[in-house]
Amino acid sequence: MFDKLTQQPPDKILQLMQMFKEDPRTDKVDLGVGVYKDATGLTPIMRAVKSAEKKLWELEDTKSYTGLAGDAGYHDAMIDLMLSDAVEREQVAAAATPGGTGAVRQALELIQMASPDATIWISAPTWPNHPSIIKYLGMPMAEYRYFDAETRAVDFSGMMTDLSQAKSGDVVLLHGCCHNPTGANLNASQWQEVADLLSSKGLIPFIDIAYQGFGDGLEADAYGVRHLAKTQTELLIAASCSKNFGIYRERAGCLMAVSRDSAKTKLNQSSLAFLNRQNFSFPPDHGTRLVTMVLTDPALRSEWETELEAVRNGMLGLRQQLATALQKRTGSDRFGFLADHRGMFSRLGATEDQVIRMREDHGIYMIGDSRMNIAGLNEATIPVLADAIVATDV
Repeated sequence: MFDKLTQQPPDKILQLMQMFKEDPRTDKVDLGVGVYKDATGLTPIMRAVKSAEKKLWELEDTKSYTGLAGDAGYHDAMIDLMLSDAVEREQVAAAATPGGTGAVRQALELIQMASPDATIWISAPTWPNHPSIIKYLGMPMAEYRYFDAETRAVDFSGMMTDLSQAKSGDVVLLHGCCHNPTGANLNASQWQEVADLLSSKGLIPFIDIAYQGFGDGLEADAYGVRHLAKTQTELLIAASCSKNFGIYRERAGCLMAVSRDSAKTKLNQSSLAFLNRQNFSFPPDHGTRLVTMVLTDPALRSEWETELEAVRNGMLGLRQQLATALQKRTGSDRFGFLADHRGMFSRLGATEDQVIRMREDHGIYMIGDSRMNIAGLNEATIPVLADAIVATDV
């Protein structure tokens, strides 16, 4: 049996991590891996999370399973965080999943169960796991234009033109905020136009939101998903707590299925529980329990929101510093988009050859498409990166 297996393509990010680890240079800069880091290069545990862990250690009296869909308190807390009062609670089915990736996978399998002929429309570019999972499941897939390589902004006219070609019942995968890998986001009026197009064409929105609170703030970052919840008949949401709670290894995600017809919620909830059962039975609970505690305890929530805002402002500061450093070195504002982008990532616009040159000549590690993790920078490495960009004629 095993001799029939074929070698799978290596993960480019994991390859890059290994290359960085083996590089003996002391001034190397890691902008590849998509994990938040502070100025010291550490992914810290948030104080609110640490406090919740201590409280949980003292109070937890069992390690027995939760329900197939996870703990109902977690569902309620996440629905409130994501949707607030955009819809009634009885219109939302929810299930805990192993991270945001688990939520994406479960959402796609739900689509496959309900509408196997639906085409999944993904942005060009998008997070590599999106097309990877879709292809693995053998689902129809198409791309819509999203990123303008010249302006490094959203190619909104191209996006709308391409989505106008989708057929009724197709699913449109959208990034809720902090687009990965580009950092270029839809504004409020563009979200409204997208919602109008989805409604007129009979398309189903599927939101992947992994960075709420990293862009313009918790409320602002939820604008798109809440607007779609208010205006669309059906909506799928895959949410991750890895980034905004800093609990990457705890694998805390949530899949929500929103229906304007609340009578369908019981059916949707049953389907989400069924999918959990087929794939991993009961979802992990430790991370989701911590999230629930933080979101429902006023003191912990206040501390978490303060910490999250500091993280967000820190990344905005790094963006502005890098844009300013490049403006001084080039005498041009052509890198101003770096300050306009939001979230952990920006696509620099370098060619793959230029990315290789920056790595070999300057110790700058970023993905081959020039996606870089802004959170991997600090005040000391910003000049190093700016010099490398200029020296490489990006």
